[in-house]
Amino acid sequence: MQFIAKQPYVKVVRQVSALEQKDTEEQRYMYLYADKIVTRYREFPIENVMDISYRLTGNQTKGMLYLHTLKGVYAYIIKSSPEQFIDAFKARTHSTTHRN
Repeated sequence: MQFIAKQPYVKVVRQVSALEQKDTEEQRYMYLYADKIVTRYREFPIENVMDISYRLTGNQTKGMLYLHTLKGVYAYIIKSSPEQFIDAFKARTHSTTHRN
């Protein structure tokens, strides 16, 4: 199955040893399909996703993407605008919920 849109996000992984604590960023992707949104470890059926929103920080280079689902809100760190991903989601959900 081919994805409709792709959004990069970052997962901060903390590694702690006896002498130090180190944070590393893992680049991951969120994929929009016709029937679901998929991240590395989660899968959200499209009918369970009510909305997607985002907020950029003061310098506009980082922000948070929020998936509003029936089971709660899931937050993801982003470093690029998610507008294309959100537009694709809204076009997809609008076309499936408002058919004549």
